[in-house]
Amino acid sequence: MSKLNIGIILGSTREGRLSPQVGEWVKKIADSRGDANYEIVDIADYKLPLLGEADATEQATAWNTKLASLDGFVFIVQEYNHSISASLKNALDYAREAWNDKAAGIVSYGSVGGARAAEHLRGILGELSVADVRVHPALSLFTDFDNGTFKPADLHLTNLNGMLDQVLSWSGALKTVRS
Repeated sequence: MSKLNIGIILGSTREGRLSPQVGEWVKKIADSRGDANYEIVDIADYKLPLLGEADATEQATAWNTKLASLDGFVFIVQEYNHSISASLKNALDYAREAWNDKAAGIVSYGSVGGARAAEHLRGILGELSVADVRVHPALSLFTDFDNGTFKPADLHLTNLNGMLDQVLSWSGALKTVRS
């Protein structure tokens, strides 16, 4: 069986965002495992306008094509006002079938580890028929970042690897459903 393709979705488009640092950390650890093909998927690259406000056929087609090529996801989610970013919600809404019957893990960060954003994302993923996994690395803005530089505590490695194990297990199982 060929290796699964897992997209690491950067969930913010804000200037000065921290998600690229977190995404690179996840990718470095994931790549060192050698068990799947991991790639960073930055929603900012797709320049999706607000859903329904402009003709976005080209952007939506590119976004859906990318998502369709992936077997599972790791969402890098930052907490904005107790929820996910508007840009991530918009990107989620631009696709439907491309999300269906796939698995996802969540790596969140915020003042309380991004827990509230992760919980909101879980509800949305359920509606999109995405199986979210239980293990969830939750990073603190107070202890895992130093003046805008990501410096994760070693204890997060256990959760990150456990989450990746679950994403791969579920992604492999759900690939058979999509076949």
